[in-house]
Amino acid sequence: MDKTWILGIDPGSAGGLALIGQSGTVLAYPMPDTRRDLQDGLSEFSHSIRFAYVEKVRSSPKMGVVSAFTFGCNYERVLMLCTCLYIPFEEVTPGTWQKGFALKKSRGLGLNPTEKKNDHKRLAQELFPKLKVTHAIADALLIAEYGRRLNNGGLR
Repeated sequence: MDKTWILGIDPGSAGGLALIGQSGTVLAYPMPDTRRDLQDGLSEFSHSIRFAYVEKVRSSPKMGVVSAFTFGCNYERVLMLCTCLYIPFEEVTPGTWQKGFALKKSRGLGLNPTEKKNDHKRLAQELFPKLKVTHAIADALLIAEYGRRLNNGGLR
C-alpha cells in the first residue's frame, strides 16, 4: 500500500473521492451517502494523505432552495472533515483544474452539461485505463491527477 497519497474531491452528492499514491496506485469512490461513511473513508487514509484538492464550488441560481442548502452542507462537511483530520487542502476552482487538462468550457462552445461530463469521463478513462470510470468519480480523478502533477512540478 502506498505511503503517501494525493486526494481529489468532487464534493457534490453525485461527486466522488479519488486517491493517487506515490507509486501510481489509484483508488476512487463515489461520494459517500452519510457523514459517518465519509469520515470512515477518509480516516483510513488521513495519516498518509500528503495533500487534498477540493473542487471549489458554489450553488447555482437554477438550484432549488433545498438543493442549494444540501449542496452547501456537503461542501462544508468535506472541508471540515479535512480540517479535523489534519489533511492539508486547497480549494481549486473548476476552471483552474480543467485548464490544466485543456478541457473545454461549456459556455460559448455549445457543450451542454452532459457533453461536458462525458468529456471529463473520457479523459479520466484515458488517464486511468485500469479503472472503470463513472461520472461520479471522473472529476475527482481529474482533480487528484491535477494535484499530483502540481506536486510533481508538472503544472503552473
